[in-house]
Amino acid sequence: MLLLFFVGCGVPFGLYNWQMIRKTFHYFTALVAGLSDHAAQQALLNLQKSLEYCMEENRVLREQLQQNTGRVRVVLTDSQRRRLGVRGFAIGRHILSSVTTLFQPETILGWHRKLVAQKYDGSARRRASGRPRVAQEIVDAVLRLARRNPSWGYDRLRNMLAYLGMNLGRTTVKRILDDHGIVPAPEHKQRVQWGEFLRSHADVIAATDFFSVELLTPRGLVRCMVLFVIDIATRRVDIAGIKADPDGAWMLQIARNLTDGETGFLRGKRFLVHDRDPLFTKAFCDTLAATGVETIRTPPATPNMNAYAERFVQTIKHECLNKMILTSQLQLEYVIGEFMEHYHRERPHMGLGGRLIDPWPQDLDGEITEFQRLGGLLRGYRRVKTTNRLDSVRRAA
Repeated sequence: MLLLFFVGCGVPFGLYNWQMIRKTFHYFTALVAGLSDHAAQQALLNLQKSLEYCMEENRVLREQLQQNTGRVRVVLTDSQRRRLGVRGFAIGRHILSSVTTLFQPETILGWHRKLVAQKYDGSARRRASGRPRVAQEIVDAVLRLARRNPSWGYDRLRNMLAYLGMNLGRTTVKRILDDHGIVPAPEHKQRVQWGEFLRSHADVIAATDFFSVELLTPRGLVRCMVLFVIDIATRRVDIAGIKADPDGAWMLQIARNLTDGETGFLRGKRFLVHDRDPLFTKAFCDTLAATGVETIRTPPATPNMNAYAERFVQTIKHECLNKMILTSQLQLEYVIGEFMEHYHRERPHMGLGGRLIDPWPQDLDGEITEFQRLGGLLRGYRRVKTTNRLDSVRRAA
């Protein structure tokens, strides 16, 4: 209790030795020497009751905080932490452990140590060493010009940037390109990126691939393989064939169908991209080559080099096939046929800027009407006059 009184008097100890405590006791004795025994006893008793009341009030307020906010932890501001850190350091760890109810003594003393450290922290005034960094705006401009113009060298990039008001050295341009993995200028003229090749030849390139569908038949699960071809420029897709066990003879007939002079999907195409599936046989490739269509096999484990075909597989499975249980090849052919009609005539395509491939004609002054396929699994919308709505619904069905 005498220790608590010393705290109230502002006497700092707890980190001091017992000799200091004895001196403090003499100080206390001199302080109350002029008081009678009854008056000194009453003063100590009042001090003890006051401290006990403050501690109990602290507990009550903490219980109210927990009940009202549901939070046990008390969140303080930096200013509040500093105030408690200064007061806590003054009374020391031992007294803190007996009077604090909100925080551990180590926590309060830690706040004080942090306050002292901040006083001597000069990092905010420390100047950065070395050359200043190139502004991000300039870095973005260098990368943009280099990626859009892969045949440009360092000097040409630097001169164009200078014309745009960004003065950089040749070495700085080279360092920026090296940091982002862009091929140095001498290699630019010898290499063509795959994406650039596809964009520049999109009108004469098609891609093909398989995807599988599991049919739940009375004989168990039967896997059907679906072969399709996609026109890179227009995003049109042709279902070349559906078969449970495709073989070389079937693929040879598919090649003849695709290169037919009147109805072949590959008329006017010069390249056909496909993966390394063994079903793309030599006879299949030779048949295409005889009509001027060169086949391009992608490297192993590189689906991104046939990205347009892979994206179509994801689209048809995510929007249609994964949501149905099919029981026969005839049903599969019907479902895919409905989806292809929806895909070409009722579905916007991000790769075409949101346009539809071959949209239905619509009445611009008509009402917005919804058309459903496969029981509402696929939905399309267009404007139709009221008098023509019934006929349009019948045609869509």
